[in-house]
Amino acid sequence: QVQLVESGGGLVQPGESLRLSCAASGSIINFNFMGWYRQAPGKQRDLVASFTDGGSTNYADSVKGRFTISRDNAKNTVYLQMNSLKPEDTAVYLCNARRYRLGHNYWGQGTQVTVSS
Repeated sequence: QVQLVESGGGLVQPGESLRLSCAASGSIINFNFMGWYRQAPGKQRDLVASFTDGGSTNYADSVKGRFTISRDNAKNTVYLQMNSLKPEDTAVYLCNARRYRLGHNYWGQGTQVTVSS
């Protein structure tokens, strides 16, 4: 069992930045997928950014050019740098990690990001 703990959320004004962290209780090297989702009240959970097998990154169209996903394997941590934040970025941001062959699918508890003037 792996625990994922997100941190770094908060209240910011439009145009400002935040960096989210997702710290895993164990090694993240052998996860096939690691990513950030977000869920706003009354809306579905959407994929924001992710690493897939081979180290490639993917981004939702709404965040391309503003958000960057990165990782530090030595610290077992994945980050989400969010720049030029907009009110529509307001949501709970959740970290997800999967090992496909083993059927593992882990979620963190989420961190709230609120963008408001």
